[in-house]
Amino acid sequence: MNKMVGLIKYIYIHPLLWAVIALAIVTAHFIELSLFLLIIFVHEMGHAVAASFFSWRIKRIALLPFGGVAEMEEHGNRPLKEELIVILSGPLQHLWMIGVAFFLYKFSFLSEGMYELFIQYNLMVLLFNLLPIWPLDGGKLIFLLLSLYHAFPEAHRRVLQVSAVSVILFACLILTFSPINLNIWVVLAFLLFSLYHEWKQSRYIFMRFLLERYYGKSGEVRHIKPIVVQEDEMVLHVLEKFQRGCKHPIIIEKDGKEKGSMDENELLHAYFTEKMVTSRIGDLLHLY
Repeated sequence: MNKMVGLIKYIYIHPLLWAVIALAIVTAHFIELSLFLLIIFVHEMGHAVAASFFSWRIKRIALLPFGGVAEMEEHGNRPLKEELIVILSGPLQHLWMIGVAFFLYKFSFLSEGMYELFIQYNLMVLLFNLLPIWPLDGGKLIFLLLSLYHAFPEAHRRVLQVSAVSVILFACLILTFSPINLNIWVVLAFLLFSLYHEWKQSRYIFMRFLLERYYGKSGEVRHIKPIVVQEDEMVLHVLEKFQRGCKHPIIIEKDGKEKGSMDENELLHAYFTEKMVTSRIGDLLHLY
């Protein structure tokens, strides 16, 4: 309970949202907007409560003019099961909200029109968030799935590719069925900006992943997965093979024969502490 109360300090309301609320009052749409914001708030709080339960570092719970986002200060090294729970904790909130609304409607605490509107908003937010577009919940689920089979940079690159294709298809649907809906175009613009920003920051995101792996919590280790490399490979290229949830012994070969081995922490230490950013993996054998 104390953790839930403590989440209040992370709530952030975007300044433009106040303008949207004022406009809703003037145009007699305040009730509709209130329902929508309530659903968004509960959805994001679902993410935040789950993250708080696992002691994640929460940056803020933001309510935006067109939605919301629960921002975390985690960099891809939390256990995949934890992240799955945190992601799904948002969409799962819609199930109990729909159930409560049905109960209130059946016992005449909620009018038919308000009940239908509440259900419509719930389904709209739920289905939209499950689209395979980063940074929506659907996009994060795709990233988790890809992380099971690919190294971090490759999984991140592929989820951005899937997201780009999905955004294009989404834009085509808007042009076909609702070309003059300004709200949807604003949301689409936000998705495009988020996707572009994620792509521009991809190298920085990868470095944060490595730094967190080196200095921070290691998260769960599903299994040991050796990485076989040639001694003339660059240190950075070997680091780019690191995968979430795996511990990587580094096996160094030359001419098809094993020349030596390293622990992944030794490789990370050489890169970040010894600043051997342009070295080849074979150079490290003389140090460890």
